[in-house]
Amino acid sequence: MNRVDGKIAIVTGGARGLGAASAIRLAEGGAKVMLTDMRDELGEETAEGIRQAGGEALFMHHDVASETQWVEVVASTKARFGGVDILLNNAGIGTGGRIDKLELKDWQHMMSINMEGVFLGMKHCIPTMRERASMWEGGGSIINISSIMGFIGAPGSTAYCASKGGVRLATKAAALECGQLGFNIRVNSVHPGYMETEGLQSALRAIARGSGDEAQEAARQEMLKATPIGRLGKPKDIANGVLFLASDDSSFMTGTELVIDGGALAQ
Repeated sequence: MNRVDGKIAIVTGGARGLGAASAIRLAEGGAKVMLTDMRDELGEETAEGIRQAGGEALFMHHDVASETQWVEVVASTKARFGGVDILLNNAGIGTGGRIDKLELKDWQHMMSINMEGVFLGMKHCIPTMRERASMWEGGGSIINISSIMGFIGAPGSTAYCASKGGVRLATKAAALECGQLGFNIRVNSVHPGYMETEGLQSALRAIARGSGDEAQEAARQEMLKATPIGRLGKPKDIANGVLFLASDDSSFMTGTELVIDGGALAQ
């Protein structure tokens, strides 16, 4: 039996990177997946790839900062698949900037995606998840993607660190609330380290500030030095952790962090 056979998942930011890898891994594990994103073409391609591999997946256009769209995504998932058992709040952005130069609108935009998107996902999925939670040993599972920057600070990343630290603590509070109210829904956060994704390339360009390929490569080498295991992470590393938290194998885990960072935080 696959680890999430019969379960139904919503994966935000599922068109590429960590979200796409996680959607694929959940489908391989037996879940039906509603993946959402703002990138329609990539999202449709990812869903089609899952279907061609024998899985069940659909794609919906979705701005996670829109409460109206969250209502539509949850309703459509319930109508097409029968409910929601797993929520992966993966959608996020990672732009940076010096705190004295950062525009308020840029701060607010990051919070609207990285924090409000997570809040809205939990708010609107929990009622539907409760309807099916008794079907599984581990109940429903909410997985919020944070970052190692939810534990530590970094120059030029005040907004990002604030948003990811907020995700970490919001996860704990939601887990306690769901437990005390008897909802049978677990809530955990995942904290990736430095990952080989398009997001990393964007971060490297921002760090180098247009100084060219050499500056970007130097920044990448610094990330490698900060990762004791000796390589940067791959999307499948996070996807495997997501599958674990989505499955009943993690039925006694809630309100905690799964750090997948190659040892970066151990230093």
